[in-house]
Amino acid sequence: MDSSIPIIATPLAEFHQNQGAKIGTWFGCALPTDFGDWQKEYGFARETVALLDKNYRAYLDFTGPDRVRYLNAILTNNIKVLADHQGTVSLFLNPQGHIQAEIETYAFPDRLFCISFAMIRTRLIDGLEKYIIMDDVTLTDLTEKFGTLALEGPSAVPLAAKRTGLEIENLAPLEIRECTVDTIPCFIGKRVVAGVASVEFLTERAQLEPLWTLLLATAKENNGGATGYTALNALRLEQGIPWFGYDFGEKQIPHEAGLQNSHISYTKGCYTGQEIVERVRSRGQVNRARVSLKFDAKEQPAPGTPLLFDGKEFGYVTRAAFSPAANCFIGMGYARREKSAPESVLDLYGGGTATVYAAPSGSLE
Repeated sequence: MDSSIPIIATPLAEFHQNQGAKIGTWFGCALPTDFGDWQKEYGFARETVALLDKNYRAYLDFTGPDRVRYLNAILTNNIKVLADHQGTVSLFLNPQGHIQAEIETYAFPDRLFCISFAMIRTRLIDGLEKYIIMDDVTLTDLTEKFGTLALEGPSAVPLAAKRTGLEIENLAPLEIRECTVDTIPCFIGKRVVAGVASVEFLTERAQLEPLWTLLLATAKENNGGATGYTALNALRLEQGIPWFGYDFGEKQIPHEAGLQNSHISYTKGCYTGQEIVERVRSRGQVNRARVSLKFDAKEQPAPGTPLLFDGKEFGYVTRAAFSPAANCFIGMGYARREKSAPESVLDLYGGGTATVYAAPSGSLE
């Protein structure tokens, strides 16, 4: 992340800080690093229920009769097949096939609702508007209107179902529905990340503080609690989940980032960057690949730390954390193809080694 870019204010940052949370920069935004004990918070997400502040997002609305055709022509997944209230995750590529954004798209009867990242909001809107030429489409930026909270962990779905009265276990992944939490109107969505279910609550910003208070009480009543991004970072690395802006972005094409099976439709027809994607697919390999790593090192490797083989640079680290489950530092990075298979061992610049291991698929549903 570029430290020269101003940190984006988030609606609950001051509220969290007043409650004793440590605030840091995550996805370019001011978000909780921890609420006092990150390993305890990690335990909430693994064993009971964790409450997460996900206000690092940008929200874009697309209306007009050409909205489906327009988005289908520029995103990598199939927007035309979405039924009402269903969602999918896609990439927005440039003509050279490099990743400009990760975007979730949800279908409603009168619009398409897209979720991406606040840190790229301005350039994403500029990039999307460039393709609105002859289409009857209106893009509306709703980022300042909405916010998102989430419950994650083994108890998340039953607790959210009890709070909302919805049969959330019957929802498909990335399905979204209207509901209320007490009197607070929300859109609720079910997500499955590497086999772990979570529930997200999208509501207007003015409702975020009371919604947080209600959900926190529910979590605490069930041996859970508020969870910050130090814990979430470790958990996502254990799950093999890459983060946009950390583990993939404009330097990568989808196959390098390992997103070819989760973010791309190969039957939908043309879209921006498709020629490059198809060329790589037909060739069957890339020169470098995203890998999950276990480190034998005294200190946590910093992002950008080179990975070496026989003294030559073979890759680099993108993100790292201490894993309570593995009892060592783990991370992600990129390695040259010949050293990207599980059990491959690379040297860390500055001392220590990095071993490639087979993490879960890391797909988002």
